[in-house]
Amino acid sequence: MLDHLSGIAVSSERMHTLTHQGAESLTVLDVAPSREAIAQRVAAGAAGRLRRPVLVLGMDGASVPTRPERARGRRPGQARQRARRARWRGEWHAVKGLRLALLDGDRIVHVLSGHQVQNEAQRGEALKQLKEAGLIPEENVRLCVVSDGAEWIGQHVQALFPHACQVLDYDHCAEYLHKMAKAHYGMSLQGQEWVEATLTRLYMGKVGAVLAGLHRMRPTSEEAATAMANCWGYLHAHRGRTHDRQLRRGGSPVGSGGIESSNKFICHVRLKRSGAWWYEVNSNHMFALRCAKYNGTLDQVFARYQQKQQGA
Repeated sequence: MLDHLSGIAVSSERMHTLTHQGAESLTVLDVAPSREAIAQRVAAGAAGRLRRPVLVLGMDGASVPTRPERARGRRPGQARQRARRARWRGEWHAVKGLRLALLDGDRIVHVLSGHQVQNEAQRGEALKQLKEAGLIPEENVRLCVVSDGAEWIGQHVQALFPHACQVLDYDHCAEYLHKMAKAHYGMSLQGQEWVEATLTRLYMGKVGAVLAGLHRMRPTSEEAATAMANCWGYLHAHRGRTHDRQLRRGGSPVGSGGIESSNKFICHVRLKRSGAWWYEVNSNHMFALRCAKYNGTLDQVFARYQQKQQGA
């Protein structure tokens, strides 16, 4: 592709080296659009409207197939380093992703994405960096945070954006209800009716009635008792995030499709390939470049790399 576009042909090994050198030490701020660019997108979304536009912050986890660092080594008679496949076992590592997008009628206007193989504290620090850099213009938007209800997401959001509207993803909520109905009612019509009635009550904001109903139910088995307790605990922990009718009237989404789509195109399509097992550092390099591509900042990433090489 490089040869076709530029007339410059390089080996795959050299391309591999250049790619990782260009992505080395990139942070979420390095691949994010500028504050001015984000402000322009927000202004375009607010044009002609009486209310501030909705800015959706989606956070979710994904996974990537990785190989351990000890897999690096030399095979006899080979100069290049290659992984000794028979001597290591692959692992799946958690990818923490976030996406900011503006809602413009029926359209989703992408603002920025950030994905890395990292722990929950590191993801929270990245979110804090975005806030401190002014890349999340809270004063000009109605910030809405959509998640699957993971505790670590709620903790970081509450600490950094206490006034944001928090939404529990509809599909994850429905999944808990279906598990509980299957355990209690089995594969019966009664279970389906209970799920539909419960989802309707949650949509109307009657989460208290749902919790009371779960408390009155008598489980038919130990499995049903466990599923019922899990469902009650889940809904009780997120009782302020399930008022779907009120949220939709306010223009907020009730599903996490935005971040799920980001996970698919940035993580799954590129890194989850047959036989592909990534060193963690290499996967993070690829994530940084993929995010830069979707954020529209790939040119500035490599311009920075070029300046660094010329300065050296």
